Amino acid sequence: MKVSDKNVQKDVLNAINSKTGKKVTEKDISKLASGVKPSTLQSEEQLRQLIKQVSGMVNIPVSESTVNDIIQAVKGSNLNTGSLEQLMKMMASKKK
Repeated sequence: MKVSDKNVQKDVLNAINSKTGKKVTEKDISKLASGVKPSTLQSEEQLRQLIKQVSGMVNIPVSESTVNDIIQAVKGSNLNTGSLEQLMKMMASKKK
């Protein structure tokens, strides 16, 4: 892992923790990310499940409309499993 990647991860964690008031660790994200496969990002059902898991982890309810927006953004962005931080950041910036 490059230093810049480590800094991005730290920035994302800090943003999530400051927005949610809940301490999310790199271990929490790694555990969640370990279950994400390329097929997860192609399946709307699996994406919905992942969004609910992330929502629960950061204790932020996500409306159905926001879930749909996130799914469309993920499908349109060619997000890969190495970019789970992007999904977390996207969710943290969305309002319910």
